[in-house]
Amino acid sequence: MIAGFVYTLTKSATFEAAHRLPAHDGKCARLHGHSWRILVEVGADALHAEGPKAGMAADFGDVGRPLKALVEESLDHWHLNESTGLDNPTSEAIAEWAYHRLADAYERLDVTLVAVTVEETCTSRARYEP
Repeated sequence: MIAGFVYTLTKSATFEAAHRLPAHDGKCARLHGHSWRILVEVGADALHAEGPKAGMAADFGDVGRPLKALVEESLDHWHLNESTGLDNPTSEAIAEWAYHRLADAYERLDVTLVAVTVEETCTSRARYEP
């Protein structure tokens, strides 16, 4: 059981974006880009008993909509220092930023946003779980 929920669902999206880490002591201080992946994990304690979502904690399509909107509006093909308003958009900072922008949308779906994970490369990821 993760974060006290009986059911957890994960939805992911990918995006291409640039950023720079101004105070970094290496090459990441320069403007550069990544093929990013972002994952949201939501939790619920019960399944829908009836109707079109019977047997589901949430519909994956519903879970994906807020994430897709955030990616399109603020992440994909953006300069993340500008689009997020973060001075130092590390993977950790982007995960926290995204969490706070998505949490209310998932509450409206009757699930709880448990965590956001941001992968800036295929071997490097950061997870924000308050």
